[in-house]
Amino acid sequence: MSESKKIGILGGTFNPVHVGHLILARDAIDAHGLSSVLFVPCARPAHKSMAGLVSGDQRLAMLERALEDDPDLTVSRVELERPGVSYAVDTVRELRARSPDVAWHFIIGADTLPELVSWRNIVELLESCRFITMRRPGMPERDALMAGVRLPAPWPARLGADLFDGHLIDISSSEIRRRVAEGRSIRYLVPRGVEDYIKTQNLYMEKENV
Repeated sequence: MSESKKIGILGGTFNPVHVGHLILARDAIDAHGLSSVLFVPCARPAHKSMAGLVSGDQRLAMLERALEDDPDLTVSRVELERPGVSYAVDTVRELRARSPDVAWHFIIGADTLPELVSWRNIVELLESCRFITMRRPGMPERDALMAGVRLPAPWPARLGADLFDGHLIDISSSEIRRRVAEGRSIRYLVPRGVEDYIKTQNLYMEKENV
């Protein structure tokens, strides 16, 4: 019997997508032998403000431009097509229903570990896919990171077993929005196609929306 295809899920607002997101996806592929990573832009974030969030279609368009040269990185509209707040557990349910033969891997950064306890139906989510967590250089070691995970056994141990070390990329979407609003360059922080789209669509020009 052949092994299931391993696909990563990388969710977020991607407001906008930047090179740090792409490097995280490649690090996850290399560390865990994923066949590909599916970027999933949310419609309404569960844990972030909607302030300054451009439309789902615009964020999707930027993702399509960012990923167009890498066949291992794709994008899904699954959350944009679903009304209401975007919850990861609903997304994984839907992806599993569409592709039951896939071994789904949910990608997060280590700074998200303490927040998992507040995620909707987190135990169901943990049972339905494998979580893989990137630890950036300079972050605490495994035991210190897992000490902040307030989940019942066996989940802290399982999450700790799937930590992987990624690159230190100190770029954030909020920094990019701020630079655009201030008229500063974002060259090399985002793929060229994303930079061009932001310019042609006049995105992130208002300082109060950064």
